[in-house]
Amino acid sequence: MTGPTAHPYRSWLLLCLLAINLALTAGCSSKPRYSASSSSSSTGSSCYAKALPTAGEGGLAWGDTLNMARKKSLDNCIRYAGRSGGTPDTCQVVLAECRH
Repeated sequence: MTGPTAHPYRSWLLLCLLAINLALTAGCSSKPRYSASSSSSSTGSSCYAKALPTAGEGGLAWGDTLNMARKKSLDNCIRYAGRSGGTPDTCQVVLAECRH
């Protein structure tokens, strides 16, 4: 007589799970990783602007030109003021400068 037989599908199941795990891990490793120090302010944008609404949160943005920074900060202000229950239609750029 022979002893108890192992489940023949158990080894295939473990191999399949391992293959799926490796495939998922490999897919995630190709995504770029961003650190806190890789913001646009440290990568060369020299102009910044800040826009504030009369109520709610404002927006700060960096850009290559003063006009780009102003537009981005105004867009951010409108977005953040709307999310925070403020008044997005009252956003105004209050500060805009370029570093040299």
